[in-house]
Amino acid sequence: MTDPVRILLVDDQQLIRLGFGLVLGAEDDLDVVGEASNGAEAIHLAATLRPDVILMDVRMPGLDGIEATRRIVAANPDSRIIILTTFDLDEYAFGALRAGASGFLLKDALPNELTSAIRAVHAGDAAVSTRITKRMLELFATALPGTPAAAEDGSATELAELTPREHDILVAMAEGLSNAEIAAHFVLSESTVKTHVGRVLMKLQLRDRVQAVIFAYKHGLVRP
Repeated sequence: MTDPVRILLVDDQQLIRLGFGLVLGAEDDLDVVGEASNGAEAIHLAATLRPDVILMDVRMPGLDGIEATRRIVAANPDSRIIILTTFDLDEYAFGALRAGASGFLLKDALPNELTSAIRAVHAGDAAVSTRITKRMLELFATALPGTPAAAEDGSATELAELTPREHDILVAMAEGLSNAEIAAHFVLSESTVKTHVGRVLMKLQLRDRVQAVIFAYKHGLVRP
């Protein structure tokens, strides 16, 4: 039996933390190891507890979730952080994704959506829906006007290292397709898709699918 996923809850509202704690506590493979009420506490507990996944609120007094995410990821690039917000991908949540978060979740998500997101992020996937992916691209179009340059910071060379199939997989990831959807589209097994995804992320030195979306848009592989 594998060890349970160790989770840190970060939210300035105690009732929110209590609610999430009750949901997660009912799952045998999930374990809440700590709680924080602001970004500063989150940074401290992330360093001392080394949780597998952090559920991070965006808007908190003092140090907010965006800056906390940025500092936690800078200190430990392997950190897996899911952003929590009551807003449908507002600029604050988007900023946290760019800061290194691995997923995005609305606070009114259903219990199974919460647990599925945690398991996905822990497994190295990204908890970002197709709708959210499209909205990310729209925001990039606003924030980064003009035609993306494929050769920025040597990325053309990095892309050249991908096989044609890996290139297709990268585009599919950036369009928000899940492993199952990619497998169906290309008539592959999910295990084969997972292998391709891992190779794409490794070759491009990307942490997860969130970074894959950002990379693909910046270098002109997909458009909003």
